[in-house]
Amino acid sequence: MFQGALIGCGFFARNHLNAWRDLQDRSPGAQIVAVCDKDEGKARLAAADFGIPRWYTDAATMFAAERLDFVDIVTTMPSHRPLVELAARHRVPTIVQKPFAATFEDCVAMVEAAEAAGIPLMVHENFRFQTPMMKALSVIQSGEIGEVAWGRFSFRTGYDVYANQPYLADEKQFIILDLGIHLLDVARVFMGEATRISCETQSIHLGISGEDTATMMIRHVGGAVSIVDCTYASKQKPDPFPQTLLQIEGRRGSLKIFNDFAMEVTCDSELRREHIGSQLLSWTSEPWHTAQESVLNTQAHWLDCLASKTPPATSGDDNLKTYALVMAAYAAATSGKAETPLARPIRA
Repeated sequence: MFQGALIGCGFFARNHLNAWRDLQDRSPGAQIVAVCDKDEGKARLAAADFGIPRWYTDAATMFAAERLDFVDIVTTMPSHRPLVELAARHRVPTIVQKPFAATFEDCVAMVEAAEAAGIPLMVHENFRFQTPMMKALSVIQSGEIGEVAWGRFSFRTGYDVYANQPYLADEKQFIILDLGIHLLDVARVFMGEATRISCETQSIHLGISGEDTATMMIRHVGGAVSIVDCTYASKQKPDPFPQTLLQIEGRRGSLKIFNDFAMEVTCDSELRREHIGSQLLSWTSEPWHTAQESVLNTQAHWLDCLASKTPPATSGDDNLKTYALVMAAYAAATSGKAETPLARPIRA
């Protein structure tokens, strides 16, 4: 069984801790043996609630004291680079929450630190691990609807995201970096790598520093085109939060995901419909259950990769491509022109 630690015991970390507890009895399994948070109260409470033997308020102290097979970093973006580099110095395999970092340069630095240490680095990019996304992707990969030509990936809601995460109202770059990054990652998986992106942003809520609505159009390798749109300012009933809606068109047919996790697949003029939602777990609840279960799926994938010594699907290196697409979207919104995503710099 792998022995792990978790850094950051805030709002979303409880989903991680519940998932790690569920994964104790699988093979390969994991046990969280320590948690760390600058807030002593949060660290103590997490340790007590999840039966974790040790807690810390300083990550360096924890790394020095523990013998770890991996660390799960569930902190906010500004702390990611120093914590990943600290883990790399101790040669501890690392999962880190998204967004990866504030700049592309910081992202590259973390990837290079992990590579130099010879450890795997995975970004907790969990939308592609949602059960509906995995089921839809299996249809695409089967070739049932043929080569994909066009797609739309949509997350539109009026959910008050600021209630639990008030700091988001002060972010200068908000919805693309916080939410759109998930959809851009999924678009890459379904449609192929992006060659250029156009983007329009809007700030609809009053009193926020960044954008809360974005509409993007992407050209993919091979000629496919997709639209990615996301907002926290959509007033609609019923509100599909927190569901991602899809429409993919191929040469033989199409695939659509509607509200309430209904998927329709058309192939050679034949239509089939099925439910692709997630099952409720002991610690998940509607409407959050699909997002919560994706944490479990993501972490299970990480353990499988640790056991097999294979790169995770959302490795740091892979996530650079998603992050570069985010930065290109912001550049396109500023320039009013289609932009090409940055490539990872090649070091001499």
